[in-house]
Amino acid sequence: MTIFICGDSTAASYAPERAPLTGWGQALEAFLPGVRIANHAMAGRSTKSYLAEGRLIAVEKELQQGDLVLIQFTHNDCSELVWRHTDPDTSFMNNLSIFVETARDHGAIPVLLTPIPRREWQDGRLLDMHGGYPPAVRRLAAEKNVPLADVYQRGFEAVQAMGEARSRSLYMHVEKGEYPFYPDGQRDNTHTRREGAELFARITAECLKELRLI
Repeated sequence: MTIFICGDSTAASYAPERAPLTGWGQALEAFLPGVRIANHAMAGRSTKSYLAEGRLIAVEKELQQGDLVLIQFTHNDCSELVWRHTDPDTSFMNNLSIFVETARDHGAIPVLLTPIPRREWQDGRLLDMHGGYPPAVRRLAAEKNVPLADVYQRGFEAVQAMGEARSRSLYMHVEKGEYPFYPDGQRDNTHTRREGAELFARITAECLKELRLI
């Protein structure tokens, strides 16, 4: 069995020189030893642009009976850019359905994942930054009887429990001169360092085991 990942930058794999930037898909193998991971997540892609670029076709060519296809988008579907944006209640769900049916057509098992949370705090509270997209994923999973890994819910609870200060270590907060690729430093509450990638990879692996897919 191979686990294929279709998603955006939060799941993508990165070259060593981009350290400490790490996507959760890059860290997943450590929590599922012996399972082959084919990470097709790509930075900057929404369901719309991923499909338009033919990236699902590349996955489709490799699919075998019994493989898992993890499907996780949202961050770029939220974008106002017309070539990325989808509406959570219509085009987003329609596009996700294409991923689901493509996997099933090849005897693979689709798994819908809600997105990882963004780290945005206000007055000591972690904010919900994804609006109607996580609920749309949950609805589609129920409507199409697709296994659901609610990474957003579990991840939100984990980040919230860590608190505003400690949760910085999960995301791309880099000091000036700390890493060669980021000479001016970085403040990024969307993308993860290794610590954050491992947290969300562990949550994903736990969900897959609870769903008895692994």
